[in-house]
Amino acid sequence: MSLVFVPERLRGRVQIPEDNIQRLLEENDQLIRCIVEYQNKGRAAECSQYQQVLHRNLIFLATIADASPPAPATSPSKPAS
Repeated sequence: MSLVFVPERLRGRVQIPEDNIQRLLEENDQLIRCIVEYQNKGRAAECSQYQQVLHRNLIFLATIADASPPAPATSPSKPAS
């Protein structure tokens, strides 16, 4: 089971702490490494399972990104003349 899973009834109502997002990104890194390893070994069934978890995690992160307010724009600093 993935580290982060929000039930349908709570979606859009829960604030996700940044450390949870960071842990999810780290989990995705490990999933990608496992997927590559299993692909190299020709073990498609195990590879497919990890791909499904990775896909769910990526959709979750994309949903969070879409629901987040845009970050304030920063103006480039002018070099001193």
